[in-house]
Amino acid sequence: MPTRTVFFISDGTGITAETFGNAILAQFEFKPRHVRLPFIDSVDKAHQVVRQVNHTAELEGRRPIVFTTLVNVEILQVIEQGCKAMLLDMFGTFVRPLEIELGMKSNHRVGRFSDISKNQAYHDRIEAINFSLAHDDGQSNRDLEQADVILVGVSRSGKTPTSLYLAMQYGLKAANYPLIPDDFERQQLPGALLPHRKKIFGLTIQPERLSEIRNERRPNSRYAALENCRMEVAEAEAMMRRAGIRWLSTTTKSIEEIATTILQEVRPERLEY
Repeated sequence: MPTRTVFFISDGTGITAETFGNAILAQFEFKPRHVRLPFIDSVDKAHQVVRQVNHTAELEGRRPIVFTTLVNVEILQVIEQGCKAMLLDMFGTFVRPLEIELGMKSNHRVGRFSDISKNQAYHDRIEAINFSLAHDDGQSNRDLEQADVILVGVSRSGKTPTSLYLAMQYGLKAANYPLIPDDFERQQLPGALLPHRKKIFGLTIQPERLSEIRNERRPNSRYAALENCRMEVAEAEAMMRRAGIRWLSTTTKSIEEIATTILQEVRPERLEY
């Protein structure tokens, strides 16, 4: 299939347009070229966008696809009237019908992150990210009483990316601790975690997949050897069963799926908005 370009145009960061657009595009078996055009907040910038989109249409011989989350009507009109593209206006599709249904006007706020100085949720999220970074890979035992969740599992089972996703997306303070041979010899969780057992959630992984991941980092090492991976995973799962810890396998799950499962178990209220 010839190249097809998809533009994500916004007067904010463009994250909403790109996230929503990608969710729709994922239903189709093709790989378009992605172009995000954020902060289109003036008529002059809108005209520049029109020229860029139309130039792309001429080069490719196909209409580009344009996802927009533009709040300013005047700027949107320039895009609508000038672009030789398939235009998908998300606010026009969803916000305006909701205004009619609810009988009220929307805030028409530019960008999800506007006026962050007054947004407590944003500040909570930054604090959660800092907490998760400070408590990554067992770096610190301090302030664990503040943690919303503590992830445990063998090295490279997905603890760090999951912790950061929980912090960035949901504002959860997530610590994570690796389970190591010393813990297996003692046959119990690290002592610092025992007072916080109710907050602990375990991650495991198939040994074969774990070996592949570790070989990318330390090829042909004992750390990455399949036999060692089998031993560590078996010991970690046995420890979690003895401790009565909830856990799941990350082998075939995305970070989003892992995080959602953890939220359902640990903080289900965070799934409500």
